[in-house]
Amino acid sequence: MALLALAPLAGQNRSAPRTVTAAGTLPAASKLRIDAGGPVTLEDGASKAIVYTVKASVDARDESEARAMLERSGVRAVLDGEWMVLSTASGTTLTVKTPPLRAVKVRSRGGDIVADRIGGSCSLVTGGGDIRVGRVEGPLHCMTGAGRITVESAGGEAVLESNGGDILATELGGSALAQTAAGTIHVIHAGGPVTAITGGGQIVIDKAVGMVTARNMAGPVRVGGAAGVRCESGNGGIQVSNISGDVRVSTAWGNIVASLMGGRVAESTLATGNGDITVTIPSNLGVTIRAENDMADTIRRIVSEFPGIPVRMLGRRVVAEGAVNGGGPMLRISDMGGTIFIRRQP
Repeated sequence: MALLALAPLAGQNRSAPRTVTAAGTLPAASKLRIDAGGPVTLEDGASKAIVYTVKASVDARDESEARAMLERSGVRAVLDGEWMVLSTASGTTLTVKTPPLRAVKVRSRGGDIVADRIGGSCSLVTGGGDIRVGRVEGPLHCMTGAGRITVESAGGEAVLESNGGDILATELGGSALAQTAAGTIHVIHAGGPVTAITGGGQIVIDKAVGMVTARNMAGPVRVGGAAGVRCESGNGGIQVSNISGDVRVSTAWGNIVASLMGGRVAESTLATGNGDITVTIPSNLGVTIRAENDMADTIRRIVSEFPGIPVRMLGRRVVAEGAVNGGGPMLRISDMGGTIFIRRQP
């Protein structure tokens, strides 16, 4: 839906761009869908009815005509069952305040989306712009063609996707998928498993209650705590700490630093094509280690603080095998040319 400029008239009545604002009130509804032609700001639970303000630049002869054009063709609203559907024309900026809603869907053809205090599920999609989310009580889906996504909190499952921007989420109550073609991903806390994928940029997961799966084409990965990790990097170091459960970490080029938690772990793997590997094992964790360093120039390419893990040369390889703290699931460590450090937790 596009705003049409009036044709220039003879004499003094010439059209000119004029910025005008129109406002309206709609009946309350339990669900809201917005199809916008520009930026959108939405605040849930801030009004007894659905109140909107739309702003645009319109070609008109005077301000009165410009406002009439905006009110006539810039906004359309229709009630479709439980859904109030609000549409705006291209080039408009929309601000909406609503009563408490059970579901929100916003789609912008191009522009930033800001949403806060959403009481139910929330879906925010823009063709190009940033998405900024305050608090969402239910599941959250954000997608932008080229922009940054920031989320303060979401109570349910979160799916955050960008074709080329950073993703930052502070508090996620459930599982999370964060994916960007080229940008940094940072999740501070997630109440479930996390999957993070980027084509180039840092991945940081400070803490996740579930498994962390991270894939980075060209950048480092850091996990501060999780119930297991599966990390892959094409070119970058990987650092994981406070990990319990399955540990599978690999990078084609970069160092690996892994700190395991006490208790039990599943069969695990640490592997780098070029770099050092340092693994720290606590006293209450039993594992069986098989470490192998290909293309080694000295037996000192594996350094172990556990006397029960003998180190020996086999041609150009250095190999170390043995039980730690009574043994347990297999921990395989593979390196090429760097140094493997097997350390006790202080």
